[in-house]
Amino acid sequence: MLGKLALSSALILAMSGVASAETINWIAALDQAQEVDSKTKVELAGGNAEGTLDTETGRLNFNITFTGLSGDVVGAHFHGPADVGMDASPVVDLNGDGGLGSPIVGFATITPAQIEEVKAGKWYINLHTEANPAGEIRGQVAATQ
Repeated sequence: MLGKLALSSALILAMSGVASAETINWIAALDQAQEVDSKTKVELAGGNAEGTLDTETGRLNFNITFTGLSGDVVGAHFHGPADVGMDASPVVDLNGDGGLGSPIVGFATITPAQIEEVKAGKWYINLHTEANPAGEIRGQVAATQ
């Protein structure tokens, strides 16, 4: 009886550790209206981003598509922490598996503090071009679940 109780307790503890891990889906709609310091207006510029965040491992997967920019993307980053309309420093460089052309696909590993910032909606994606070195299109990251 004692052996079964110990085994049951061990299983409950093991399962509770697994239950605390979570995969969060996230999205971001990128456009120029969200930019704070754009210099050159580009009416047709836009994009979408989506991905997942594993809260146990810190793996942040991303898939970013975009069209209509004034030129090639020369820099792409997650920035944070910042509310909508506020600037923040880059925290993750988005040099995807295929470079900086659409789509930018890849992953990064982030810290526990950064995980909390993403969950709180405090990160944004910014795509930079030569015409708009501070950023041409931007989108706030939002959890979808």
